[in-house]
Formats: sequence, C-alpha cells, structure tokens
Amino acid sequence: MAKDGEKGEWKEFIWNPRTREFLGRTASSWGLIILFYVIFYIFLAGLFALTMYVMLQTLDDHKPTWQDRLSTPGMVIRPKADEAFEIVYTVQRTESWDLYAQALDKFLSPYNDSVQAQKNHECTPDQYFQQEDSGDVKNNPKRSCQFNRTILGNCSGLHDRYYGYQDGRPCIIIKLNRVIGMLPGKDGQAPYVTCGAKRYKVGKDEWREDSEKIGELVYYPPNGTFNLMYYPYYGKKAQVNYSQPLVAVKFLNITTNEDVNIECKINANNIPIASERDKFAGRVSFKLRINTIN
Repeated sequence: MAKDGEKGEWKEFIWNPRTREFLGRTASSWGLIILFYVIFYIFLAGLFALTMYVMLQTLDDHKPTWQDRLSTPGMVIRPKADEAFEIVYTVQRTESWDLYAQALDKFLSPYNDSVQAQKNHECTPDQYFQQEDSGDVKNNPKRSCQFNRTILGNCSGLHDRYYGYQDGRPCIIIKLNRVIGMLPGKDGQAPYVTCGAKRYKVGKDEWREDSEKIGELVYYPPNGTFNLMYYPYYGKKAQVNYSQPLVAVKFLNITTNEDVNIECKINANNIPIASERDKFAGRVSFKLRINTIN
C-alpha cells in the first residue's frame, strides 16, 4: 500500500489535474520563468556582442595593437631536414642529398629575379625603407624591396643547381623571423650573421667544440649582412609582397665522415643574444655530417 501511495504522489507531482500544475508549477508560473530566462540570455548575448564590438574597434587590420615579443628574433635554416636540425648525406649517393637541393629550389623560387622585378621595388641600400602612415590615412599596401636570388652567388642554385652538395661543399640558407616594426641595427650598421663551432657537453664537466672541423666559410651577400633596406617589416596584410632577406653560408672544406656541430648567430649593435626568456633567440644550431665512400 505504501508503494502505491508513493507512486500516486509522483504522478500527482508530475501532473496534478486538480490544480492543473506541471512539476509543481502552473502554466502562468512556467511562462514567467521561461520569459525571465529568455530576457536574461538575450541581455547576456547583447552584452557579449557589445563587448566584442568595442574591442574590435581598438584593433588594426594591418598590425597588432599590442606586441609582447622577444627583443631578439629567432633564426631558421634551410634546408630543414627534420625537427632535429640535422643535415646528413653521402656524397656518392645522389638520393641522399637530392632532397636538400630540391627543398632549396622550392624555397628560393619566389626570389627569382623575374618574380622580384614584377612584385617589388628597387630600394636605396644601407638605409631603412620606412613608409609611415599620415595620421588616420593608412599608407597601404606598402611597398617591398627586391631581394634577388642572384645576391646569393654560388648558393643561388643558378650556377650550381645542386648547391654544392654533390661535391661536399654544401650551402645553408639562413633567415631571421619576421617581427613587425623591428629596426635591427642603429647608426647605419646592418646586422650580420656569423657561423662557428658550437660548444657541447661530452662529460660531467667537459665541454668540446668542433672548430678544427668546420674549415673555411663563404657568406653571401658578402659578410653575411641583412641590408637595412628590408626593414622595418609592416605585417603580412600591409606588406603583401614582402620578401625576407637571406644569408647563405657555403662550407668549402668541412671535415667529412664526422659529426660537425655548428652554431650561427645574428650580430647587431641593438639586438641582444640569448635572452632570459629564450636562450636560443638570435641563434640557430644544427649538425652537419658529410659522408664519403672510399
């Protein structure tokens, strides 16, 4: 009997025919609750939309309103074989180094002189190419300076389609990451790249470097400089055709059949190296091993 009574109470709670209540509330009570939540959520949606609208009014389509960046840009190399930054091949085995030559061909194709002549302008070297806005009048799209592939000389792939890999004298291409508004170098001194042996740990308290293995290096452009005319960078939308300047390093007589640990870094009178936030800022390390079959 007790179970039948409880069952009846549940049925009456769900729908009470005497008071015409559903789940303990009348139709008018349910209507008021639904109306309250509809108005409440419409208010929240409107408040969110208003907040987004106000925030979007503070943003610029062509450059970030706020920048929290490292004071030193990162560096990358090409060809990039894998995440380990290791370039390993055997001179006599074409298939082991042909992928590096193909990667460089693909990477450098936008720098062909004909492409650059169509898209970009001839700029005055050794000075910043600044294109400021006039108050609220945006100077967009902004022009970009030509970086012609021929500047890379023997590492351009135009004189040697294999970039020296076939004879054990490979080329490595280096570029700085893009940073909007960065002016690398002051007093007319352009930043430049230097490469050398990287110190690495071989024991608990022992360090070693491969200085004697690297051999002679040649930089393209001369002295490995990033000319000032390619700066500042104004952003992808404002400077659609921007071509990042490059530096090529050619290894003329590196030791074969051994791992050679190399580090390249940027040098400028206003760019600190290895900040506390990123010890690899402004430098890139990689391993180069050229094998030969005797």
